[in-house]
Amino acid sequence: MAWARKLLRVNLTAGTCTTEALNMEWAHQFLGSRGLAAKYLVEEIDPKVDPLSPENKMIMATGPLTGTAASTAGRYTVTTKGELTGAIACSNSGGFFGNEMKNAGWDMIIFEGKSPKPVYLLLQNDQAQLIDAAEFWGRSVWDTEEGIKAKHQDPLIRVASIGKAGEEGCKFACIVNDLDRAAGRSGVGAVMGSKNLKAVAIRGNLGVKVDNLGQFMDAVKAGKAVLAGNPVTGEGLPTYGTQVLMNVINEIGALPTNNHRDVQFERANDISGEAMHAVRQDGTKNLVTNAACFGCTIACQRVSKIERSHFTVKDRPQYQIASGGLEYENAWALGADTGVNDLEAITFANFICNEQGMDPITLGATIAAAMEMFEEGVITTKETGGIELRFGNAEALVQVTELTAKGEGFGREIGLGSKRLCEKYGRGELHMGVKGQEFPAYDSRGIQGMGLTYATSNRGACHLRSYTVASEVLGIPEKTDPLETTGKAGLVKAFQDATAAVDASGLCIFTTFAWSMEDIAPQVNGACEGEWTVESMLETGERIWNMERQFNLAAGFTGKDDTLPKRILKDAAKTGPAKGKVNELGKMLPEYYQLRGWNAEGVPTGETLQRLGLD
Repeated sequence: MAWARKLLRVNLTAGTCTTEALNMEWAHQFLGSRGLAAKYLVEEIDPKVDPLSPENKMIMATGPLTGTAASTAGRYTVTTKGELTGAIACSNSGGFFGNEMKNAGWDMIIFEGKSPKPVYLLLQNDQAQLIDAAEFWGRSVWDTEEGIKAKHQDPLIRVASIGKAGEEGCKFACIVNDLDRAAGRSGVGAVMGSKNLKAVAIRGNLGVKVDNLGQFMDAVKAGKAVLAGNPVTGEGLPTYGTQVLMNVINEIGALPTNNHRDVQFERANDISGEAMHAVRQDGTKNLVTNAACFGCTIACQRVSKIERSHFTVKDRPQYQIASGGLEYENAWALGADTGVNDLEAITFANFICNEQGMDPITLGATIAAAMEMFEEGVITTKETGGIELRFGNAEALVQVTELTAKGEGFGREIGLGSKRLCEKYGRGELHMGVKGQEFPAYDSRGIQGMGLTYATSNRGACHLRSYTVASEVLGIPEKTDPLETTGKAGLVKAFQDATAAVDASGLCIFTTFAWSMEDIAPQVNGACEGEWTVESMLETGERIWNMERQFNLAAGFTGKDDTLPKRILKDAAKTGPAKGKVNELGKMLPEYYQLRGWNAEGVPTGETLQRLGLD
């Protein structure tokens, strides 16, 4: 129970949709979503495959708790070999699409091959068909979603689609569902575009059954009470969303600014959660309301509206709407990292990311790298098409964002991502990321554990694989010193294993601000057949982590890729509590390898693989 026990295999080359039984042996080993999809990917593709070739596969997957009464149980993942990184990619999204997929009776959809023409998948319970998407190709995510709903005369259809960015091959294109929820990182949208797959539209009303309803509902009720009573999930996130962190992280000297040249942004308050609540000159606020994904009792989502007189929307009524507002990562990447403190301009750039399907973290970080090269004279107005691409230039940020979304002018260069862009202009050291994926919004000179997190992340630099900020800054589950390295290897491993298990379940990782595995395991145990304990859940997470590592090693990555840019390892923070500090990755990495049961080169030992059933 809880699993639908079936998957849909869509061969885009042949134009066929075939139902298969879910491999339940694998389900009991890898649970679902991120874990189970990775298992299918590992078994079915060559790790060295070109991410944009028809031989690569893309898997949309739900977890066993997706679509149930558990809080935040609306998540789904997209797993593939990522175009941005060449590593295993798994992007997680909320909204309502995952619930619809599970309620249509599917654990997973595997897309393989390449369609000879643009198509979209229409899935209505157990009825699947590929439909010509010519009328939607070239149109935005917003237009596509509304167009498909209108075409089928069903406003309750849930749609996940790519915009122009995915069609044009932007290497950090994402897949957007419900207009502003996204499977955002690693270029999964570029893979979808390479397959001529414009959208997936689902309508389901079959329901989801659990194994032991009474036991499950008792665990769910207890879990919801914990979320409501926690100051982060019950107060902070509902009020300010993740933007509650902007001033906090700036104050501790860990807010990357101007492409990580600095660790504090003097205008951080201008783009903070508090600023989104402030009344503007016209009497309105940037923040209209908060919102929630399916089944969520936290409601951290922001809905914003840009001031009508602002230059970005003054003569463009199509953007004078209430739409997906800024979250912390977006606000940082498009704001502090580019030196821009214009809240309305950053909100507009975020609208464009949602509308055309781009990862705002990589977009902002790549623009920031380009700005540094521009200020150094490596790039000039000749390359940018006349744009003065300087730190703090809000107009330039907006111009380049729109060009990137359309794949035009210098925007096509930005669409390469910062690693390829910086290497193209001979300044590869200005790429601030790991394994080709740009850092998120925490400078690891001021939060040491995040340096190890970034360096060892299987999908490239990522905060969602091990959020040590919870411990190092917020004191969850216990406070550790952000400037110390002692104990951080164990902390990172514990977070990585737990996060993998949570992702596999179909729950949102934000629940772990309040929940421990003692809250999560009983919900999985009540929903699923078999015995799911705290220990077995954590072992499942460890198994997933090591399998992802095996894929990357087979793809050509080595322990030498578990590193950080010279700027983070050699150039000390200039201000704040971390002044004079670099990230001391070298002190943490050997211990991490040892705790993982890997050799000195970062390769899992035979004993470790045997223990986890991966040999």
